[in-house]
Amino acid sequence: MAKIRYDPVMSTALATALLAWYDRHARDLPWRAKRGVRPDPYRVWLSEIMLQQTTVVTVGPYYAAFLARWPDVTALARADLDDVLAAWAGLGYYARARNLHKCARTVADELGGVFPDTEDGLRALPGVGPYTAAAIAAIAFDRPAAVVDGNVERVIARVFAIETPLPQAKSEIRAAVAGLVPEDRPGDFAQATMDLGATVCTPRAPQCLLCPWKLACRARAAGAAEAYPKRKAKAKRPLKRAVAFVLFDGEGSVWLRKRAAAGLLGGMFEVPSSEWKAGTPDESEARRAAPAAVAWRAAPGSVRHGFTHFELEFAVWTAKTKSRDLEGGRWVGLDDLDSVALPTLMRKTIAHAVAAVSPASGRRKGPARGRASR
Repeated sequence: MAKIRYDPVMSTALATALLAWYDRHARDLPWRAKRGVRPDPYRVWLSEIMLQQTTVVTVGPYYAAFLARWPDVTALARADLDDVLAAWAGLGYYARARNLHKCARTVADELGGVFPDTEDGLRALPGVGPYTAAAIAAIAFDRPAAVVDGNVERVIARVFAIETPLPQAKSEIRAAVAGLVPEDRPGDFAQATMDLGATVCTPRAPQCLLCPWKLACRARAAGAAEAYPKRKAKAKRPLKRAVAFVLFDGEGSVWLRKRAAAGLLGGMFEVPSSEWKAGTPDESEARRAAPAAVAWRAAPGSVRHGFTHFELEFAVWTAKTKSRDLEGGRWVGLDDLDSVALPTLMRKTIAHAVAAVSPASGRRKGPARGRASR
């Protein structure tokens, strides 16, 4: 591991240059407080949880909707978890929503509605890891914390030409950031480094001539900015397959059941399916997972969806029934799917099934919210 060394004078110069750049070019984000206005810890926390593994563009509408419905941590703590999950649907990584609700209750019920103002205190909250704690401490409370997200990793790896590949380089990068964080305006410094990575030091074709750190950047000096950060080749995600059963009634509703509270997509609604596993689903085994003994028909094509550690492919079987007397779930109108916590995978599956049973329409009907999630 190469030793990263910047003397205090150089560190101060870099921080000063970056903050001057930030004062001119800071992004106007809905969760970012205006200059001179003290940030609301609730808004900072909410945005940081939403932004984990999710883009700024995707988060914007969700953030606005959450604030309109639950304007403070007490309001969110008093909300029903199912309502929170339904509002979160489409953002992916649904454990974040469950932890969001649990954290709100902890802050409201045990801490008097006041967020801790230190990294250690914040890390004790449900769903708040090292990065999130550092971000909230720096941005909401101006603590000199080393905030390192994906954008910052890229910037620092290039400035210091860090040869260690990610994710092994994370501790090295964090140490480098810690050596640069100024005592004055550490919250702005954290946001400035993120903005620099998002708008100038981009993954491809970085705009090095516009960078306030261009003279100090070792990767630029070597003419190899795009070669950093170094990464190990990702292992191919395994493919799992299953049969999804989309059952309609005669009144424009679909049969859904609720997943167990723990685990992947915990507490969310789903269409029933056979076991998710490698290999082509066995038809007789799949039929045993069907929610009703009716005439199932295989829809053309399939639904593919990516999770963090595996890919999933659904063969979609559809059926219609006149009987609404089923146990273990509920009927939900196709026009009312936004009212339940339905993950993107299930929306895609239902949309696929709707298109299959109504081909004459010439278009997909129903709940096809096309946002991809992971």
